[in-house]
Amino acid sequence: MTGTPAPSARHYTHPFVFLLLVIPFGATSGFLGVTVVYLLGRAGVDPVTIAVLTGLSFLPHTFKFLYAPLVDLTLSRKQWYVMASIASALGIALLGMIPATEAGLPWLRVLVVAGNFATAFLSMAVESLMAYNTAPGQLGRTAGWFQAGNLGGGGLGGGLALVIAENTTVAWLPGVVLAAVCLLTGFAILYTTEPEPHLPALADEPQGAASWPHSVPVWRAVKRVFLDLWQVASSRLGYLGLLICFLPIGSGAAGSLFPLFATEWGASAGDVAATSGALSGLLSAVGCMVGGYFCDRMDRKLAYAVFGLVMSVCAVLMAWAPHNLTMYYVFVLSYGFISGLCYAAFTAVTLEAIGTGAVATKYSIFASLSNTPIAYMGILNSHFYDQSGSNAGLYSDAAMGVAGVLFFLLVTVASRALLKR
Repeated sequence: MTGTPAPSARHYTHPFVFLLLVIPFGATSGFLGVTVVYLLGRAGVDPVTIAVLTGLSFLPHTFKFLYAPLVDLTLSRKQWYVMASIASALGIALLGMIPATEAGLPWLRVLVVAGNFATAFLSMAVESLMAYNTAPGQLGRTAGWFQAGNLGGGGLGGGLALVIAENTTVAWLPGVVLAAVCLLTGFAILYTTEPEPHLPALADEPQGAASWPHSVPVWRAVKRVFLDLWQVASSRLGYLGLLICFLPIGSGAAGSLFPLFATEWGASAGDVAATSGALSGLLSAVGCMVGGYFCDRMDRKLAYAVFGLVMSVCAVLMAWAPHNLTMYYVFVLSYGFISGLCYAAFTAVTLEAIGTGAVATKYSIFASLSNTPIAYMGILNSHFYDQSGSNAGLYSDAAMGVAGVLFFLLVTVASRALLKR
């Protein structure tokens, strides 16, 4: 692992704590990706416009490495988490108060971006606590619990909120209920240990120089962060990890199309809520646990690639299957389970590559790259769906996934050959 460990003994937090802490991150995504998307589709908003709205939600996460050093160099991780948790809950509540119609789109766009800035800071705080409080041999296990909270939160944000929306005339109620749940899960922060960050010393600093960023001038602290980044990026483990995150492997982007398939496949609002919401969230969480288990028992990057291929196969089989309600359930839930495998593998690969040090900044770079394929694949899949139907959207998702795996394997083999020279 890259980065120098802190000199004091670490306290390893049970991974269930991270599951609870990250639920608001997933809930925000699920509320937009399932509830708001379904309501917009029912209101007659075209699929590409909806895809652009969901794509906006990834912008704060795609570029969060630019402001991630704030978390590494300023307040404590716990302080950042509390502020971001409150802001995230407020964002969800306000998002639920805007009508999911063509007329409401301008305000929806503003709130989607603002709310996801809040969840970006929340996730960075959790990721930093997680990196410092996980045993090296348990990275996959912790990654599984963490992503189970992320995807399980997505199930809450989609399923629970959509059920409430379909069974009440109070338009703001789904968002407020979801915001309250997110605030309650945030109390798990009381069961974490605040670590003392340790950044590598610069070449011109004396041996044993203070490791705490607040103890050195700002410009030196920033230079230490960049030194830490370079140590990761220049290692084979680091640059292969960065590459696999940027490629369209296991992005799960076809999931945003499933609510739009509802009418064609004979699915009602209740079916969408069950599959893309509660049941999919549950199976995704199980997939995270299974994926984390395998990531501690095989090469983590290889596991990521294998899970990505399985996702592509699932998309192709869904396109070939009869377009009826039974097959809708089978494949939406299967895709959700496989998404859990991929998300756990991504987190395990990232934790393995970044080590400790400037965790928020380093993890954010990996996460930013991983959000890029989700954004561009969402728009690409929606384009093919809008032009040629559901099968075209599924084939687009599958083909790009296979191409990404093949490219990664080619680079891996080439880099190994260069090292042997």
